[in-house]
Amino acid sequence: MTRIPINRSALWLTIGLLLTLFVYWPGLHGSWLFDDYPNIVDNKGVQPSDAHISSLVRAALSSPSSEFKRPLASLSFAANYLASGLDPYWMKLTNLLIHLANGLLVFLLSRRLLRWAASPQPRQATNNARQSDITAVLITAGWLLLPINLTGVLYVVQRMESLANLFVLIGLLGYVAGRQKMLNDSNPANHGKPASYSRGLVLCLASITLPTAIGLLAKETAVMLPLYAVTVEWLVFRFALTGRASADGAQAPARDQRIVAMFALLLLLPLLIGLAWLLPKVASPGYWSTRDFGLRTRLLSEARIVVDYIQWTLLPTPDALSFYHDDFRISEGLFAPWTTAASILVLIALVAGAFWVRRRQPLVALGIAWFLGCHLLTGTILPLELIYEHRNYFASFGLLVAMVPMLTPGRDRLLALPRYVLLGGVMLYWAGLTSITANAWGQPLHLAEELAARAPESPRAQYELGRTYIIYSHYDPASPFIKMAYKPLEKAASLPNASILPEQALIFMNSRMHLPIKDAWWDSLIAKLRSRKSGVQDESSLGALTQCVRERRCDLSRQRMVDAYLAALSHPNPSARLLAMYGDYAWNVLGDHELGELMTANAVEHAPNEPAYRITLVRMLASEGRIDEARAAIKDLESLNIGGSLDHRIQSLRHLLNPA
Repeated sequence: MTRIPINRSALWLTIGLLLTLFVYWPGLHGSWLFDDYPNIVDNKGVQPSDAHISSLVRAALSSPSSEFKRPLASLSFAANYLASGLDPYWMKLTNLLIHLANGLLVFLLSRRLLRWAASPQPRQATNNARQSDITAVLITAGWLLLPINLTGVLYVVQRMESLANLFVLIGLLGYVAGRQKMLNDSNPANHGKPASYSRGLVLCLASITLPTAIGLLAKETAVMLPLYAVTVEWLVFRFALTGRASADGAQAPARDQRIVAMFALLLLLPLLIGLAWLLPKVASPGYWSTRDFGLRTRLLSEARIVVDYIQWTLLPTPDALSFYHDDFRISEGLFAPWTTAASILVLIALVAGAFWVRRRQPLVALGIAWFLGCHLLTGTILPLELIYEHRNYFASFGLLVAMVPMLTPGRDRLLALPRYVLLGGVMLYWAGLTSITANAWGQPLHLAEELAARAPESPRAQYELGRTYIIYSHYDPASPFIKMAYKPLEKAASLPNASILPEQALIFMNSRMHLPIKDAWWDSLIAKLRSRKSGVQDESSLGALTQCVRERRCDLSRQRMVDAYLAALSHPNPSARLLAMYGDYAWNVLGDHELGELMTANAVEHAPNEPAYRITLVRMLASEGRIDEARAAIKDLESLNIGGSLDHRIQSLRHLLNPA
């Protein structure tokens, strides 16, 4: 009987994928969380009634998360909705399948890099193939099970991140394959032909451009693909024209000027254009007006955060991975706190270490470069929120590329057992912590209580706990959950840098149940709006109160609501969304049509490419009998009718003007 050979690396990879499926499965049964609501639950655009082109275009352009709309991610949410409705289980299952697909790509990419780095000559590649494959499996299994990557899977909206990185990994895999083909075909011993060499170059070019373009449709982080590719080129292939670079650098290879020109065109030129557009905005004080940090304090704080990310990736504690990080203390100077200076020194040491080992240990240097490079977009000059765990979805891969090969024995069998025990213990810890957290994510109340306990000084964590209690109460005054809701919500309202979400929840809850509303809640809400420019959460809170009044579920003081809106609008350059909401309140609640129309017209002026404000303005003009102005506004709206996405709305507006 013939014995069928077993591919052990494929077997262990399959086990790793199945283990990941097992660990994450309990978390699929959870509910929505935080930014899932504005992006999916409350976003009617990603809840189409059919799969017609106009509906899909409308879904693609519906994301409130970014000016670039992230259409591919939004379309994937719409596809889930068409298949299974607004059920978070199937949304999360889709995320998990994307994560497993990314794991397979991580394995294929790691294996190629490890095999190439392990053999100084192409013909010797098979000698170290087995060890390289084992190491690639360990990198993949570790990455799939890292606790810091959990939010990229179970936090539904962060499909944006995992989907973008699917194309980043495809692009890197294609680029590495193309470069290996170019260098192998250039070797005289392989009888390479110019045509096959050119095919490798075309593969490299296509692998950088197409996946970047497609990935950008999911999230802007895909723009980092050319940077990741150039680090591979610099540290692994060294821009070589033929053959392979010697490990000690004694024999410098001839440089392939086509590769140099390609990166100058696809990386350097866009970088310079982007900086020329961005830097004047960064220097403007108004650019940071919605944040409690400026450029200097952001950069100082991010130094600490990036170092924290290393610890949270490799040796995390449950308290560290708390999901909500709005309790972070911003760095005011190099020694305020002192860990700022220490973190800067750590980052300098990492850069210096990567540069020092780049010849002897190119993959160690590459892993460090990937980790640090990943945070150049989200951890430097853009006024984004300071901390998010999902920003390490690709960066964590870099850390494992640097670390795991050093913990595998290779040719040195002397310390093989201790190395495998150490690596195995770390991976079991990762799997255990991810499993515990995934179980919590599968139970909304348990998750809210767990995250509030992990971050007791986080306003968002305390608010989310109170909001969850409200949901479980079903607005029944006799429910024990109502009494439980007050404490975390009032605590959240009192914490530094809290938005008005807690006050809004308290006012909303008591009004819905016809209970007294404390003056202190209104006073705190208005004072916060007056003291700083409104952020997204503040605007969402005002919008929720306005909607509750419009739907006659809440009876709120008109004077208090007007005071809140005026406080929010007292700051320079209010957002179009805020202007539109006040217009809505003035028109539908106050009955002040002149004010409502004025605010809506201002919203259109501030955001001319947002059709919702123009549609509202047309309805207002029609209601006032100003038909000619309404028709002119419809004509302006038609310029935004991309792919027929507004056909139904424009038709209904025309019918409103001509009911016959």
